[in-house]
Amino acid sequence: MDQNSVYQLFVATYHPDPNVHKQAELNIRNIEANSGFLPIVLQILASEELELGARQAAAIYFKNRLNKAWDGERESAVPINNDDRNMVKQTILQALVTAPNQVQVQLTSTLNTILTNDFPDNWPNFISELERLLTSTDVRLIYVGLLALREVVKVYQWRTGSKREPFRQLIKLTFPVIQTIAAGLVNNDSMEAAEILKLALKIYHAGIQAELPKSLQDPSSLVPWGTLLLQLIEKKIPNEVLPVDADERDRYPWWKTKKWAYHCLNRLFSKYGNPATMPRGTPEYNAFAKQFSANFAPNILQAYLSQIELWIKKEIWIPSKCLALTSSFFADCVKNKTTWQLLKPHVETLVAHFIFPQLCFSDEDQELWDEDPVEFVHKKVDPLEDFHSPQTNAMNFLIDLARDRKKYTFMGILNFVNGVLNKYLEAPQDQKNPREKDGAMCMIGGLSYQVLQKKSPVAGMMEPFFVTHVFPEFKSQHAFLRARACDLTRHFSDLDFNNEQNLATLYQSVIDCIRDGELAVKVQACLALQPMIRHESVRNAMAPNLPFIMQELLNLTNEIDIDTLANVMEEFVEVFAEQLTPFAVQLCTQLRDTFLRIMEELNQNNTLATADDDEFSGDIDELSDKTMAAMGVLKTIGTLILSLESTPEILQQLENALLPVITYTLENKILDLYDEIFEIIDSCTFSAKRVTPTMWSVFELIYGAFKDSGIDYMEEMLPPLDNYISYGKDVFVSNEHVQRMMYDIVDTVMKSDRVGENDRICACKLMESVLLNCRGHVDLCVAPFLNLAFQYIFTGSMKTTEFKVHCIEVVVNCIYYNPALTLRILEENNWTQGFFSLWFNTLSKFSRVHDKKLVIVALCALLELPTDMIPASLQAGWSQILACIVSVFQTLPKAMENRENMEKLYGSFDDDFEDELNGYEIGSGDEEEYEEDEDVPDEDNEYLEYLASQAASHNSDNYTDLEEDEEEMEEEILFESPLDEIDPYVRFEQVFRDMQQNKSGSYTLLTKDLNTEQQNLIMTVLSTAEQHRNAAATATATATH
Repeated sequence: MDQNSVYQLFVATYHPDPNVHKQAELNIRNIEANSGFLPIVLQILASEELELGARQAAAIYFKNRLNKAWDGERESAVPINNDDRNMVKQTILQALVTAPNQVQVQLTSTLNTILTNDFPDNWPNFISELERLLTSTDVRLIYVGLLALREVVKVYQWRTGSKREPFRQLIKLTFPVIQTIAAGLVNNDSMEAAEILKLALKIYHAGIQAELPKSLQDPSSLVPWGTLLLQLIEKKIPNEVLPVDADERDRYPWWKTKKWAYHCLNRLFSKYGNPATMPRGTPEYNAFAKQFSANFAPNILQAYLSQIELWIKKEIWIPSKCLALTSSFFADCVKNKTTWQLLKPHVETLVAHFIFPQLCFSDEDQELWDEDPVEFVHKKVDPLEDFHSPQTNAMNFLIDLARDRKKYTFMGILNFVNGVLNKYLEAPQDQKNPREKDGAMCMIGGLSYQVLQKKSPVAGMMEPFFVTHVFPEFKSQHAFLRARACDLTRHFSDLDFNNEQNLATLYQSVIDCIRDGELAVKVQACLALQPMIRHESVRNAMAPNLPFIMQELLNLTNEIDIDTLANVMEEFVEVFAEQLTPFAVQLCTQLRDTFLRIMEELNQNNTLATADDDEFSGDIDELSDKTMAAMGVLKTIGTLILSLESTPEILQQLENALLPVITYTLENKILDLYDEIFEIIDSCTFSAKRVTPTMWSVFELIYGAFKDSGIDYMEEMLPPLDNYISYGKDVFVSNEHVQRMMYDIVDTVMKSDRVGENDRICACKLMESVLLNCRGHVDLCVAPFLNLAFQYIFTGSMKTTEFKVHCIEVVVNCIYYNPALTLRILEENNWTQGFFSLWFNTLSKFSRVHDKKLVIVALCALLELPTDMIPASLQAGWSQILACIVSVFQTLPKAMENRENMEKLYGSFDDDFEDELNGYEIGSGDEEEYEEDEDVPDEDNEYLEYLASQAASHNSDNYTDLEEDEEEMEEEILFESPLDEIDPYVRFEQVFRDMQQNKSGSYTLLTKDLNTEQQNLIMTVLSTAEQHRNAAATATATATH
């Protein structure tokens, strides 16, 4: 096998004749297992004389081959032998030196695969090769050394503890060398120098991403690195060398290098050098932070301020990413007492000339508005889309100033905003600057929380502010100002108007904007209308306009996939359920069509995405936007169904309209939407309290989905499956095919290795549902259900108390369903004694009302059996049955009280939650004031630390002794079962009186061991039963008169 014949095969892989390239690929597959083949491929892609196309083809093959087969632990159809592995490791770094860019990209990815698996143990001489490259005088070798180092860094940068140790040693060894290389290039203006520097900084940044090793904290490292980074920040890039095209300017190599300098300095300060923002769980950096804050941070701040001063004077251009990083650094400086004192004198200038210009509507905004209005809305409305934009970061800096240094900054900022707005108001029409007004309104919108605080000196002025400055812009000739007026309305949704007419004007203005011709205005208007419905007058005014509003929302959803619009629709459907009932079917049909359109587009985009990776130019974000929008539509449909619970004839029409939605999702296995789809099926069957033929056809689809990959969605499937049994009982008991499918679902979940105990609990609940709902009709299920439960009960393989209780309850349900049949099966398998001992010892864990009722009715069913049907093993402990019933009755009142309290809590939860939210928004507790010489703690960090501490305590819990540690099972408030209709007191009274009168022998055996306390308890239960019977009789009599 010589190099030339292999080379010819790779040349043939991009031959225009598809038969030729298919044959070449087959030939490569046939020889790829041969020893020496991979080293030849590496020689081809590294050779400078051969054709670039063939080298690229070889590089892609090489990458894919190693990806699949290098990891020795993964099964590979064609493993790579050791000789080839060693040869590849010996030659890959040299191959990187001669490889052109297009091949280098593939090779570095391949190097990463090798390092992930082999470094350090199986590639011990990698470090010495790296040192040879980095200390060379040849620039090409140095660059490859940095490329290789970057790949090791990628492998290790997120590892922790002892797994990170090789990386710490590597940093110690190589970072001083990199710093020396970089320092020698700072004053060089060539593009090659910029590329090498950028690579060096990316390596440094990855090295400090997760921790700051001791070697980098030492002044001998920090001073030279810090100096280098500041030199890069201050390095002047003359405007005349920058490309004219904005996108190319952003990609200019020296600015990309400078951007990484900003990244590194920001990371050093915010994570390790700023006592105010660094996580409190990292005390090991306290001393470093003190030093850094005092000695380094002021120099960085000074450098950033100098750059911004030049930018303000328009002497230099700064790319948006670097402006965003600057704002982020300034915001951290606000919190730190040392840097705040240095920043303070510049605040006025920064607000007026740095923050404000970035928040004004720009040429780029206008271009995007005109060319791609959908993208404009995504950028401006979806907070995650614009997470790191300069506008978002400038606004965050402004908010930090106003919140954390309120005393010094707040009124100054408001005066500035007021100045801009009054200047606009007073200027002649031809001299007004609408973009400046937009920036000022944007600023006040961002500060709405601070403005509306109880102690705020300006909260009372906001109504006249709206009348003067906001109301006129709803009719502005500038569409972006109409959109901003709506945006401001949303931000100030907690403002209470004293003059009802002003609220009416605001409402009418927002409604008019929903009719606007511009997409961004319409979207902002819909979002502004949503919080306005807290006002009764707005709700009343909206009622006659609802069909129009919902139609507009649907039209917008068809124009732009944005899940916030679906949230608006969902809330309107909930709040205006009654008014929307006449339009429900039409609304549902349109929602269905919208859903199917989004799905079709998703399907087309996915087809592109799964085509050749190298060809797909689609947008992954767009795919997730569409998925989120589809979810939003499904949630609205679900809310609509629940709001129509009292109108069965409309529900039937909705089911028929929705069948294509359910069918499409389940047949095409759109797993991302299973949650919402199962909720819709649950809502349909639950709201109608019956299962229609349409929904029975859906049951087949659910089963099909389950058999494919739906087993992972067992918890989501449980509510609809339970509804099929409880509301579709007539069909269920008469249709063996349906029973077989349901049994297969239960059986699979109880036996599959793929699921956890939570899923098995769902299977236990389904068995219970069958036994409780289909009494007398499913005798054939008893034996298989018992077998499924006992495969866990006696093997001790139940990890959680909850699963243990549910397994036992399967057997208890069988006893209640048919005690004679169940006892016979228990006896045949020698399970009786062991089971009853386990059950009675676990009774304290049967904590919910449902569990206690089940125990009582099952034990009552046993007591009703003729004596000759009771196994001897059970007769011996007969009196214990009554003792168990008594102990359960003893704890039942407390459990019922607990459930009632939870139901009340659940009922009032929405109102309370809303009040709490509103209270929070309006600032029921004003923020703390911080003194000028104090650090301001970072609230985001505090919250993250709280979550981390919760997780840590959760993980450190001792799970070994579940019986002792585990909390009792919680009541399931929304859980309904046939036992809800049974009064356990009355049921026990019937059985007990019957035994007294008709089974004296059995009765004597039963009561012989009762102590006085137990006897008294029984008397209490019997008297409670009498009260309940009398109350029920009175209620019936009242109802019939």
